[in-house]
Amino acid sequence: MTLKLFDTHTHFDVPDFDHDREQLAYAAKAAGIEHLILIGFLQKRFADLLGTHDFINHLENAPQSHLAPGLHPFYIEQHQIEHLQDLEQLLKNQNCIAIAEIGLDTFLKQHKQAEMFQKQKDFFAAQLELAQQFDKPVLLHIRKSHAEVLHILKQQQFKQGGIAHAFGGGVEEAKAFIKLGFKLGITGQITNPNARKLHQVVQYVGPEHLVLETDCPDMTPLCCQSSTEQRTRNTPANLPYVLQGLAKSLHMNKEVLAEQLWKNTHQALHLAI
Repeated sequence: MTLKLFDTHTHFDVPDFDHDREQLAYAAKAAGIEHLILIGFLQKRFADLLGTHDFINHLENAPQSHLAPGLHPFYIEQHQIEHLQDLEQLLKNQNCIAIAEIGLDTFLKQHKQAEMFQKQKDFFAAQLELAQQFDKPVLLHIRKSHAEVLHILKQQQFKQGGIAHAFGGGVEEAKAFIKLGFKLGITGQITNPNARKLHQVVQYVGPEHLVLETDCPDMTPLCCQSSTEQRTRNTPANLPYVLQGLAKSLHMNKEVLAEQLWKNTHQALHLAI
């Protein structure tokens, strides 16, 4: 039996997929992926995001595509104030499911510098305001900045919730995001037995607070990195491996877990089941 799955985080619009996107979309549907979200990160990619979205939704036997445009903190140097206006236009003119991926990232030394970090915070806050204005959930990118992201969410009294993408925090941070109405996005990392902190978090919070994502072409599940059948480039069709890894970590039946995750995803994205 093919289970119904929802890939909540893909970069399926990037050039890595230009030569075989159609075949991969069919493969994803055949693997049970009913829906996928195309995530924004740069204003100059918005046109490609829209183009890919339309392309997928005109295919038969492909997952349904959803749009989540946004300005990613890692590319903060490239963002300009007018890009926020372009984002607002997209939200007005397109049926967007969320704003993504937004948040804070202090992984690189230059992004920790006061001026750059302030710019990240300003863009994050501005996009949260847009989410409130349009009543949209947000998909959060958080890297080495959990406390600051939580602080801004609380400061803005953000109530729309969403997903903490590729969650990498500990149990305490997980509890804090859940309390604010967020689900935790689980990637192929869960297939790695050495990702101890992640296993600890999912086992602590339980299946009610989790959703699945591939984050393709990144975050390839461990089994696909060495297997000759699967390429090392991650694709939406690999989502069942993420489900498998999570079911194993939670000692749960795959079917029961898939049903719970389907509900969670609809809840996080304000969708009727």
